[in-house]
Amino acid sequence: MTDSLSIAKTPEDITRLFVERANVQDIDGLVDLYEEDAVMAFPPGQETKGHAAIRSLFEQMLADSPQFELEPSNPTLYSGDIALTSTPSKDNTGTRVQVVRKGADGGWRRVIDRPEDRGA
Repeated sequence: MTDSLSIAKTPEDITRLFVERANVQDIDGLVDLYEEDAVMAFPPGQETKGHAAIRSLFEQMLADSPQFELEPSNPTLYSGDIALTSTPSKDNTGTRVQVVRKGADGGWRRVIDRPEDRGA
């Protein structure tokens, strides 16, 4: 089991922690990677807002025990305690893009998450 209490010390840590936690179905740990009022552009064409909705989405997403692979990140862009991260997908769903913010506890969390962006 993963350590749900470990925080993302860098924006790039979030992706690694997501993969580790998703692969062991650590729903609490996944939700902790998001700010309370975070917004996800998922499922495609929809928005999922806030911890309760994000938790429900992850419960559904992980019901069949999918396995995730770590994907290499593009360079992170910073503006103070806000950063933009992105990862080209290995599954041809486009580029994954997130806005993350550093919290008072020193941990980085997703504020806006677009896990699939196939472009126009």
